[in-house]
Amino acid sequence: MRCVIARYPFDLTKDGVMDSMKGIPAEPVTGESVTIGRRRYPVKQVGEIITRQDRRDFTSGEVVRAMVRLGFTCHEHPAEPVQTLTPLQSASALLGTPGTWQD
Repeated sequence: MRCVIARYPFDLTKDGVMDSMKGIPAEPVTGESVTIGRRRYPVKQVGEIITRQDRRDFTSGEVVRAMVRLGFTCHEHPAEPVQTLTPLQSASALLGTPGTWQD
């Protein structure tokens, strides 16, 4: 698929993007992200690797549009860790009291 990122045309394929990202550790996600394989990468990291350009040269929106057209799943916000409560914290929350035990 032909797309324009930072005013430069690129011919991208889904397999080509997956090959480029193979073995690259994902940076911490703080904004928009894209799922490639089983990993979630920041879109700026993906754009830098597939275009070989500085991250300041393109917007995350340009990369998101290209990734969506290729069939990747993009996310607007970082994944928030799911907080699990202990039984004491759950009971305390139901009763409306803090879940701390003090001697």
